[in-house]
Amino acid sequence: MYISITIMYKIICYGKSDVGLKRSNNEDAFIVKPDLGFLALADGMGGVASGEVASQIFAETVSEVFSKNKRQSEQETLDLVQKIFRLTNEKIFNKANNNPHHHGMGCTAELIAFYCQNFVLGHVGDSRTYFFRQGRLRQITHDHSLVQGHIDRGLITRFEAKEHSKRNVILRAVGVNETLSVGLIRGTVLPGDFFLLCSDGLTDMVDDSVIEKVLLSSAESLSGKVEQLVNLAKSAGGKDNITVALCEIVQ
Repeated sequence: MYISITIMYKIICYGKSDVGLKRSNNEDAFIVKPDLGFLALADGMGGVASGEVASQIFAETVSEVFSKNKRQSEQETLDLVQKIFRLTNEKIFNKANNNPHHHGMGCTAELIAFYCQNFVLGHVGDSRTYFFRQGRLRQITHDHSLVQGHIDRGLITRFEAKEHSKRNVILRAVGVNETLSVGLIRGTVLPGDFFLLCSDGLTDMVDDSVIEKVLLSSAESLSGKVEQLVNLAKSAGGKDNITVALCEIVQ
C-alpha cells in the first residue's frame, strides 16, 4: 500500500509479507501508517497458531495506541513507543499464561515513529532495522540473539554465525517474560534517507551488500525495491516467512 504524510518532510512507505517457500503459515505481521507517522513489524514465535497471534497483537497494539495519541516531541514519542511494547508484552504474556495452547509464544518486533524531522525506534529480538543514507546501508539495531553475543565476544565471525546450529536462539522477545527491556534508538532524518524494517526471513537469505545494491537502484520504485528483496529471499531458498517494510524520506 502507498500512503504519504507531511511531517516537515514527506514519508512514503511500502510493505509486503510473504509466507516463503518452506512454511505453510505466515507468523509475521507488519503495519505501515505514514498518515500516523509510523511503521512496525513483528515475527511471531511459539508454534503454528501462537506465533501468528503474538505478532498480530503487536501490530494491533501499535495501531491502537498511535491512532489515539498525538505526539510532537521526542519525549512524547519515546513514551508512546515504550507504552506500546509494555502493553504488547502484557497482552501476550497474560494470554499465554491463561491459555496452554499459546504457552511460550512471543514475537520479535521493530517499531519506528517519526515526529518533525526526527525518529524514535524500538527494537526487540532479531528482526532488524536498516538505515540507508548517501548510498551506504547500515544496520542500526543490534540482534538480541545467542550468535550475536558470540560475535560480540569474538567467538565466531558473522560468516560463521549464518551456519551456526544455535542461530535461531533469541535472547529477548516480546511477551515471553513478565518484564521486557526494549532497545531504543533516536535520530534525525534527511531527504533521501531510507529505513528498512525486516524479519530474519530476509536477512538469513540475502546479504547486506545485496540489500544495499537494491536500495541503490534508482530505476526501481519503492514498491519495486520491496518486491525485489522478497523475491531475492525466495530465490535463495525462502526458508522462513519474509516481511519487508520500507520507507523513504522525500522533500
